[in-house]
Amino acid sequence: MKIPPFWLILGFVGQALFSMRFILQWVQSEREGRSVIPVAFWYFSVAGSVVLLAYAIHRADPVFILGQAAGIVIYLRNLFLISREKQGGGPSPRPQDA
Repeated sequence: MKIPPFWLILGFVGQALFSMRFILQWVQSEREGRSVIPVAFWYFSVAGSVVLLAYAIHRADPVFILGQAAGIVIYLRNLFLISREKQGGGPSPRPQDA
């Protein structure tokens, strides 16, 4: 099946965005001398996943669609938790701590 150039480019852009998160995480960890996950990691995760989800839907690939859609939910949840913590809400108590 021949993929139209627009969709091929879109797929590569999505993959590049998604890959940047690992490069960003690696560079930041090297700078700090310890393993860290910068907030931008989650933004690249969301951006890459949204673009790749569009590509997966175009390709009608249910495995790819499910994987990207599930990831988006997780990445957005992490951004929500980070935002809440920065606003002074702190982390939620774990069920075993309540």
